[in-house]
Amino acid sequence: MALLFSSLSYTPVPPISNSNSFTFHKDRNHFSLPFSSRLQCSITASNLCTPTPTTTTTVDTSSLILAEAFSEDQLWAASCLRVRSFYDFNPTVYAIHDHKRYLAEREFEALKERVAGKREGFRRVSCINATLPLSEISNFSDDLCTECKFSDNGEERVVVGTLDLNQCLRLPDEITGMKPEGIGSDFARAYLSNVCVAKELHRNGLGYLLVAKSKIVAQDWGITDLYVHVAIDNEPAKKLYMKTGFVYENDEPAWQARFLDRPRRLLLWTGLPGIQL
Repeated sequence: MALLFSSLSYTPVPPISNSNSFTFHKDRNHFSLPFSSRLQCSITASNLCTPTPTTTTTVDTSSLILAEAFSEDQLWAASCLRVRSFYDFNPTVYAIHDHKRYLAEREFEALKERVAGKREGFRRVSCINATLPLSEISNFSDDLCTECKFSDNGEERVVVGTLDLNQCLRLPDEITGMKPEGIGSDFARAYLSNVCVAKELHRNGLGYLLVAKSKIVAQDWGITDLYVHVAIDNEPAKKLYMKTGFVYENDEPAWQARFLDRPRRLLLWTGLPGIQL
């Protein structure tokens, strides 16, 4: 759901000099929890981080591009946004920038492996990004522009939202969807993971647009049943997914959440028009 690594590829990160250097968001399933609830742990399936209310900026989305990412430059920018979204860093800690780069490099390598089809158990994985021209946002977030910038045919753009679409039967350490059943279900079932939007741009509808784009790509793949996992107490995330057509299917047993040391998850499902098995 790799270090920022979606649950798809997470491995523990060696500690650096100060244990308070960063905090990992346990619920990478959308809208990260308030700071008091964020703990350090392995990553799970998907996340649309929205922190406690902060100043956000309204942007003109007419120049927004929602598309699958293929270039390493753009995959790197997406990896940097995930690290930026899923961890809280203590800026006073020595060499914290080196550690952030280390996390981004780990996610980048894992993401390339997934997108290239080298991850066992996954038929196909696509990284879908929302990007804006650098000129549109350079006046309000130097940090975002510096870390998540890439070049596309000579134009400098910034990844402001990202997610993974995973064509597979199940995600590691997550509740498994039940639809469709029988032979061929691995072709027609997919999950969203690693969903996040730059914190400065929350409330611009970017999460909704990313999910809508993922449905279009999923339909092109022949997916009939799309799933996403969300923390049971993550109301903003649940509202977003239900607004986009997801409904409740199942929930994680309390013992499993305790064993994995994370908030309990709900499994949400939506059906997609297309070929039925």
